Order: sequence, then C-alpha cells, then structure tokens
Amino acid sequence: MPINPVLVVHGGAWAIPDDMVEAHLNGVRNAAAAGWRPLEKGGSALDAVEEAVVVLEDDETFDAGRGSFLNRDGKVQLDAFIMDGATLRGGGVGGVERLRNPVRAARKILSDSPHVYFVAEGAERFAAEHGIALCRNEDLIIPREVERLREYQAQTSTHGNDLFAPEISHDTVGAVALDRDGNIAASTSTGGTLNKAPGRLGDSSLIGCGCYADNLSAAASTTGWGEPIMKLVLAKWAADRVESGNLPEWVAKEAMNYLKQRLNGHGGIILLDAKGRFGIAHNTPRMAWALRTMQKQEAGIQRSA
Repeated sequence: MPINPVLVVHGGAWAIPDDMVEAHLNGVRNAAAAGWRPLEKGGSALDAVEEAVVVLEDDETFDAGRGSFLNRDGKVQLDAFIMDGATLRGGGVGGVERLRNPVRAARKILSDSPHVYFVAEGAERFAAEHGIALCRNEDLIIPREVERLREYQAQTSTHGNDLFAPEISHDTVGAVALDRDGNIAASTSTGGTLNKAPGRLGDSSLIGCGCYADNLSAAASTTGWGEPIMKLVLAKWAADRVESGNLPEWVAKEAMNYLKQRLNGHGGIILLDAKGRFGIAHNTPRMAWALRTMQKQEAGIQRSA
C-alpha cells in the first residue's frame, strides 16, 4: 500500500529580524512547493530534498548558494550533503567556489561515484565532468554580503566580535522527505559562517553531523553553529534515538537541549522517520520552516519556547 509522503524544509535558525521574516517564509514555502512536486508524482525522497534545497540555494535570502556569507578573504565557499535512507549512500562537497548549486554536485556523487565526498577543486572537476556547469566565484557574491563582511571586519578590528553569536545569521538550509515507497532522504547546504577562515568546513556537509538519513531510524538536517554540532555528531545522535523508539518530535527537542547543555551550542533540527512522524526544534530566537503532507501545507518562523 502506498505511503503518504511528507516533506519538511528549513531555512536556518537564528535571531531572524522582523524585516526578514517575510522573505524567509516565502523562501521555505517555495522550497516546499518544489520538493513536493516529485513526491506528488510518486518520485523519490532523494529527488524531493534535492529540488527543495536547489530553490533555497537560488534564493539570496539564505546562507547557501548565491548570496552566501563571505569568508575572511571575501570569497564564497560552499558545502552540501545529500543522503539516501534506503541504501545509506551519500554525496557531499566541501569548500567549493564555482558551483551555483552544490547540492546538484552532491547528488551526482551519490549516484555516479563510489566515493562519498569531494572537496574544493576536485569537487568542481567532478561536477564539470558530470555535466554540471561551473560559474565564477564573483557570480555567487552579492553587494549585501560584501558590505556585511566589511562591517563585521571593521567592528572586529576595534572591539572584537563573537563569530558564532545567535544574532549572526545561521541561514543554512535543508530538507527531509518520505516518499510513497517508504524511503526517506535528507539534504543540507550552506555557505558556512561569516568571516570564516578559508577552507573551514562546518557540520552541514559532514555525514551524521549536519545531515543523515537511514530508513531504520530517521532523516535529519541541522542548522546553526557548526562546531558544536560536529563534535556531537548531532544528526546521527538524533536518528539513533528515533531508532530506539522515541518520537521524532520529542527527539528534536532533546537534541537541542543536548546541544545547549553539553557545549552551549545553538541551532535547529528537522527530523523525520519512515512512518511520517516528524520533529522541528531549535534553541535560537527563531527558525524558518515549512511542511507539506497530503493533508496540509504550512510554514512558519517558529519562536523558541
């Protein structure tokens, strides 16, 4: 008997300002609509999360694809990961500078390579060899981010600045999906942290940290301060608790408490199991999310309790 599909997307967890709420809502709604189209037609969860994340990478509101934060040298460096819960196959890219949609390259790695992960020039070369056009790094940079980096570096030089404060945008994006065949998948994509050191990798593209999917447990995508999330291998930690019999709704909240209590970390998580049960939680002031099921569609800028 066909299973009713489910799709959950997120557009980051941080102190989203009032004047940016509508752009975040529009962005996650558009992503959910794009990801829902393949699911509606009986397509795969992998297709759904890829298409949802592409829309978010193309939306300059978010810290993914064009419009991402600039690193310390004024460049965009992107990371992305995608994972299939049916086979445990995954594909990831890190530190790429010439890909508009790193999730497309990640999907190609998953489907066409025996490897799981490519970085920097090697990832770009793999993408080009598999029909994905490369762009100039300048094509990914927008004036808003040039100014944001300039202001940040000016403030830091005078009186210091907390690179990972929740007030600083963590607009990493992601999606989790369940398809009619009962398979789940997850994807996460990011431009990383403002003013990051060149070559720095965050949690988003690391398997089990910012992204994970296993039909036997859950699909997870995280957002927020990457270093603590990496140290806790948080996506896998959450998935394991779902496999132990806990509800995703409860586990998502527990994961955020664990992140805060253990390492004083902040962020958000979306979590979905193969029964269609999901959880959305964060310990930042706000988180952008959207949900699609056969029964309903909704989106919100969820406030922390």
